[in-house]
Amino acid sequence: MMLASIHWNIDPEIFRIGRFAIRYYGVLWALSFYLGYLIFNRFVKKEDLPEGFLDSLTIYMVVGTVLGARIGHCLFYEPDYYLSHPIDILKIWQGGLASHGAALGIIIALYLFSRKHKVSEIYVLDRIVITVALAGFLIRLGNLMNSEIYGVETNLPWGFIFVRSGEQFPKHPTQLYEAFVYLLIFLLLYAIYYKSKSKPQKGLLFGLFLSFVFTARFIIEFIKEPQVDFEKTMSLNMGQLLSIPLVLAGVGFIIYSYTQRSRAVK
Repeated sequence: MMLASIHWNIDPEIFRIGRFAIRYYGVLWALSFYLGYLIFNRFVKKEDLPEGFLDSLTIYMVVGTVLGARIGHCLFYEPDYYLSHPIDILKIWQGGLASHGAALGIIIALYLFSRKHKVSEIYVLDRIVITVALAGFLIRLGNLMNSEIYGVETNLPWGFIFVRSGEQFPKHPTQLYEAFVYLLIFLLLYAIYYKSKSKPQKGLLFGLFLSFVFTARFIIEFIKEPQVDFEKTMSLNMGQLLSIPLVLAGVGFIIYSYTQRSRAVK
């Protein structure tokens, strides 16, 4: 017998001591950086990258991801409020992080990192997106634990009733849809990297990451609840509009990677 729906009533806090609380979302966010560090460390050893390369890269990644995600949310989704209350931009613990902003923040951070360490930005991007895809998987699980960023009503047997968000009817668990896609993308990029013997075509992994991640995001947004009120009147929401240029950029990098390979063969 199939379930009519899944009642989701998980406490987002693992435990609390006074005003201090440990939440699943924070643990999964931290775990994404830790696992990313371990994975990239294998790349460092296989490719004989200089000592201190990964530690410096990690700092740039953390700063770029957090700042990009936070500023992206404030400017893309609630600009009126945050421009009139700029100090609240710093209150990350109140929630509000945007994956599109994180993507732009990472690209800017890696551009600065590449200039400092005199290494190709595309070289770094082709490897870092493997860990970013895994991070996307873990962060979407964190969204599930927070009972946030879910979809519209559904009568499918795997619909979730998000009790803590005050929902009474089953909703699409779009957090899980995205998490599953990001996990598949991680496995694909990881496999291509190792099949190429640590020498993937320049720009290929970055292009595949952008194309697949933001195509999936564009499609899944059709069954998501609006994140902010102004999206209710839009035919394409903010997430979809921001995804389009990133998908096109991804296709451009894929074409670029094959163009470079053709020239190398000649």
